[in-house]
Amino acid sequence: MGETEDGVRPQRTVFVTVGTTCFDALVRAVGTRDFQQELSARGYTHLVIQMGRGTYTPKKLKQSDGEDGSLVVDYFTFSSSIADYLRSASLVISHAGSGSIFETLRLGKPLIVVVNEDLMDNHQSELAEELAERKHLYCARPQTLYKTIADMDLESLLPYVPGDATPVAKIINRFLGFLDD
Repeated sequence: MGETEDGVRPQRTVFVTVGTTCFDALVRAVGTRDFQQELSARGYTHLVIQMGRGTYTPKKLKQSDGEDGSLVVDYFTFSSSIADYLRSASLVISHAGSGSIFETLRLGKPLIVVVNEDLMDNHQSELAEELAERKHLYCARPQTLYKTIADMDLESLLPYVPGDATPVAKIINRFLGFLDD
């Protein structure tokens, strides 16, 4: 990813969210030097981690902490809204919560969903795997996230188009005796 005419790399942010849970395995995975170097090599300039209730604290890095071209790393626990972070992200890495998944897909952002295998009855993995099979996102585990980043081709992802509930609503309205408009 090239520089602008004035020699400055355009800001490209990776936003990581774990929601309200504790998902230290994901925070640890994105906090590794190898992972961050791979992001930098792919042209990303910033890594922002929303770490939720986790106890593992990643290392913050300012531009001045590393050599030129290094990734700037920041984190926070919670925010009243992550919408601005999602909108400004060039890539989102998220836990498998359906709200985070669909909000990111509606914004048309490339998405890697990381399944938390520590959760019991993990129905979230079924949703993530189905959407990955339909090529709307990538699905990973904390231990496979680096390989997913290294191998990903964001151009291969297909836009997610939410379904139209109108036909179902009309059937329900007819069944309940309401007239169609």
